[in-house]
Amino acid sequence: MSKREVFLSAACKENVEDFLRFIELHKDKTEPFDVEEVVQEMPRDQRDALWGKLSSLLQDVLLELPPDRWEQGREEGMEVESNADPKHVIAVVDGVTLVAAMSLKVLQDGDSYKALLEIAHQLHDVLALLPVSEAPLHHHIQALCEAWWKKGLKEREKFGRSAFLISLQKSFILKKPGVEIQRVWGLHDVLLSLDYTSEDNKEIIDLLLQCFHRPIYIRNDDGKRFLVFLFSWNVNFIWVIHGTIKNQLEFFSKTATASISEIYFRAWKKASGDFLETIESSCIQDFMQNAILLHRASPVHAKVRQIVSYFHTRKGCNRVDKMLYNLYKPILWKALSAPNFEVRANATLIFTEAFPIHDPDQNNQNIDEAIQKQLDKAMGLLDDPHPTVRSNAILGVCKILAKCWELLPPTVITDFMKKLMMELAADTSSPDVRCSVFKCLTIVLDNALSHPLLEKLLPTLKYSLHDTSEKVRTAFLDMLIKVKAVRAAKFWDVCNMDHLLARLAIDSQSVSKRIVDLLFKSFLPVNESEREWCCRCITLIQMNPMAARKFYQFAYKHMAPTNIIKLMLAIRRVLNSCIQTDCDLSELNESNKENSAQAEPVLLGKDMAVMSSLLEIVVILWRSVEKALKQNEEAQKYTIAKFGNVMSKYFTAFQDERCTVALIQLASFMPPSAVPTFSCGVLARLRKMDSGVVPTQYSQLLDCMCSWGQAANILELITDWLNEALPKQGDKTKTSRKVRIQETAEAKPDLALAYLEYLFSSTSSREKVLALGPGPLKQLHTVLGNWKSVLYTHLSSASEDPRSPSVEVALKAFMYHGRLGAHLQHNSSEGRDYLLSLEHVAAWVAERVLPFLTKRTDGDAEDSEKLPPLAAQITESFLTVCRDVLLVGLGDETFKGQILHLCSLVLLSEAGYLCIPTLLLILKEVAESFTPDNDDNKQAEEGQEDATAVILGVVANIFQKIIELLARRLRKEPEEGKLLCQSAVPGLTDFLQVAQTWKIAPLSGVFSTLFAIIVVEKRHALQKITHPEEVITPESVEDMPPLSSVLLSVILKSASVTRAFLTEVSSSLDSEAISSLTELAAVLHVLAVVRHTGQSKAGLKSAAVSVQQQIHKHAVTTEDSRDIQRVVYESSVKTLNEILDL
Repeated sequence: MSKREVFLSAACKENVEDFLRFIELHKDKTEPFDVEEVVQEMPRDQRDALWGKLSSLLQDVLLELPPDRWEQGREEGMEVESNADPKHVIAVVDGVTLVAAMSLKVLQDGDSYKALLEIAHQLHDVLALLPVSEAPLHHHIQALCEAWWKKGLKEREKFGRSAFLISLQKSFILKKPGVEIQRVWGLHDVLLSLDYTSEDNKEIIDLLLQCFHRPIYIRNDDGKRFLVFLFSWNVNFIWVIHGTIKNQLEFFSKTATASISEIYFRAWKKASGDFLETIESSCIQDFMQNAILLHRASPVHAKVRQIVSYFHTRKGCNRVDKMLYNLYKPILWKALSAPNFEVRANATLIFTEAFPIHDPDQNNQNIDEAIQKQLDKAMGLLDDPHPTVRSNAILGVCKILAKCWELLPPTVITDFMKKLMMELAADTSSPDVRCSVFKCLTIVLDNALSHPLLEKLLPTLKYSLHDTSEKVRTAFLDMLIKVKAVRAAKFWDVCNMDHLLARLAIDSQSVSKRIVDLLFKSFLPVNESEREWCCRCITLIQMNPMAARKFYQFAYKHMAPTNIIKLMLAIRRVLNSCIQTDCDLSELNESNKENSAQAEPVLLGKDMAVMSSLLEIVVILWRSVEKALKQNEEAQKYTIAKFGNVMSKYFTAFQDERCTVALIQLASFMPPSAVPTFSCGVLARLRKMDSGVVPTQYSQLLDCMCSWGQAANILELITDWLNEALPKQGDKTKTSRKVRIQETAEAKPDLALAYLEYLFSSTSSREKVLALGPGPLKQLHTVLGNWKSVLYTHLSSASEDPRSPSVEVALKAFMYHGRLGAHLQHNSSEGRDYLLSLEHVAAWVAERVLPFLTKRTDGDAEDSEKLPPLAAQITESFLTVCRDVLLVGLGDETFKGQILHLCSLVLLSEAGYLCIPTLLLILKEVAESFTPDNDDNKQAEEGQEDATAVILGVVANIFQKIIELLARRLRKEPEEGKLLCQSAVPGLTDFLQVAQTWKIAPLSGVFSTLFAIIVVEKRHALQKITHPEEVITPESVEDMPPLSSVLLSVILKSASVTRAFLTEVSSSLDSEAISSLTELAAVLHVLAVVRHTGQSKAGLKSAAVSVQQQIHKHAVTTEDSRDIQRVVYESSVKTLNEILDL
């Protein structure tokens, strides 16, 4: 038997094993058997018989084990006959699919394929029921359906639809869907056979819309082709696509938006008839409209502009020009004259970007007239009343000039340029407009044809370098840098060098950096010798020394560290030549003649101003390469050796103060062994300083000591001075037998404190001091703490002892004791020793200082006036330190409790009111350290008395006492009380801002206190009224009583605090805590003041409604117009109605 006959006989249920063997042989590449070849050799009747037998075989195996039971059969591992085994059935179905696919390849026109169609139907039914695990079989049947569609056989729509749907679904779930997207594009014609309106196709439509959400479709070339094709499937589908893209536009990246723009353009280009009209009117024109009308802050505005701009870039083609002309005609020209400035601004950008907008079908004369009208319109937009529109018009006009310079008449160009550079560059009403001129002139500079005209006009802008707006100066310099880059003109002809250097000397980093970019090659030409660098450096110093220092601060951005070190050494040679030193003769004896030539002196004489500037520049340059030198030990040693050799000569020759400062800084970069003469005397110089010297006299020396690792010596000096200055008990003070010359020197505690303040105010020196460890610092901390006795002596003595240290020094030492304790606590890894020290000081203040805050009844009046301020200063100084400790998060709950206890004691003192501003700052920091969160709120709602609630309860109580104390001072001493209230405003503002974050007790009680005091004060004022004419509703806080005026001014500063206050007002009214007519009138007066600020209308109305529910109980029926109660009632009702009518 032939292969054909054997294969045909195997295609039945009885010989199914033979059939499967044939399929295996086909799949084995080493075997010669090929199913396609066998089927192709079969005559038609044999093929029909084969297909019929395979159809029966397929039907039989599917009846025995349908596809929906394949997965179940595998899981249960059921023991069945071999032909009912799922693997066996799948193998048979796969084999039949293979034969059917091969048969399609050899099928000829006119062949009958009825049996093959039956097989295809059966496999199609299997496709819908296949489990996920059978991916290979699924793929084979899908390929069969795809081949059936492409072959154009009977019922192709059914098979094509299935193949297309499967490919579409798989393209969404595969990690690399490129092949499936290609298959989708290959089957795109399937859509033409589907009914868009049919419910059966709704699933496909939803999937098609999802394609526009998928970046892979938008980026992939076949994906783009497919998305473009979808615009031509059905006219009604275009609307749906456009809506989908608009909804998704906000989430597209810039790249994805560019691809979407391309898809729209290609869809428009391929469209015709109704499709073209719909794409133009529903899509492109809709984008144009949105680009004009959307707010600039809208998240999609930039994306819409990008899409519209894509169409503008395709101009130059008649069809595109015609489309833009037709679509813009009904919307753009109207928008350019719209009342809303944002609409005009958006329209201006679009108009100038699309310029010229013309109908290519018109004759040349009409086109020229249309373009001239548009140029006139552009000129008119430069005069728009709103600066944003003018700025956009400047950008647009500059783009037009850059693009069309050679096409525009010279008169038009000149008019535009004069408008920009003569008028708008000096627009005093808007710095944005001036800035736009310089930013956009860089666009014009890209066209080389513009350079001759700009060379003439640019010098008129030279004073813009001194514009009051920094961003204008920055834009002007960016333009100058561009002028230099494109060689349009010489920048020094545009702006004089003296002006540039003057601005460099005084301007910000941003502006200075650009000036250095502009001038760098002029003063530091990298290709020239170091001698030339020095000459130009000296020239720059002579022109403007401050600018020179600023210039070399930015040198590291343009020069390699090696070249910077070369410049430093070249400057050293110049300095050497000026002092005619012979300490470094090796340079002059080197065999390298070129180097010797470079070492020839630049003759300057002894111009100390230039010398000091050169030294300052060396310091600046060294600081800029300090990190690089640390990484290159050899270069560092060489540089230090070179400068170390001459430092002693420099100190001798350059005695000028500026030179000395620079030399000390230079010495701080080197180890002390490199400058032995100087380093040995630094500590002695610090000892010999006079008290009261300015910080500049000692700051450099302290920095030197710290950089040399000698901070311990300074700390020892400070400790010794402070210790020696303390009053000694008895004569047993000099127990040391050491012979030290410095012992005879006078102690200078004020200078010691000045040194200490500088050491801790500078970050680098503070780190060096704190790195010394706890030993010396603890000793200093103890000595500082001993100065409390000096303060107490001043407090308690009736007369001053001239031998005792001054109050000012003692007060400073007292403050630094606390500050140093805070630093040491921060550095301490464990324990709370220094917090405990502060708590001991708090106890000392309470025991020794606060008694002096109570005015004395005996003693003379002068002492009585003198003592409370000193006690207040001590208390305030300590509370300020505690506030700083809390501010940086060092205070624990014990510390907070102790400090709050001290605050309470301060308020109990008769003159404690003097400390109210500082106390409020303490309350704010304590409250802020317990920021409420959900857990805290839950605990508070459940009424759990934890530590937080206790501390905050104390805070609320202290605040209440403060308010009561302010009210008492206003009653007793009105003028002093007003000053006190004003000084408390900053602390009140900060504290209430923290308190309003707590919606529940205990801090919510703060607003109860405020509301109560305001109502009581206003009620008291109303009760004092004797004439009906005096009943006046206040309009501002100034119309309220003194304390209420201050409190309301603080409350109304913040919308959130105002809301919290009004919530408390409503709560108090609802609880009927306010009952009398006078109290309700007082509340309404408060609400009237809030109403005039326009804040928190919802809270205001809520409070007014609460008043309305109670005020009717107090209606006054008497008709006597002189009855004050009646006038108060009528005034209250009128005020209430005004609030409710908001």
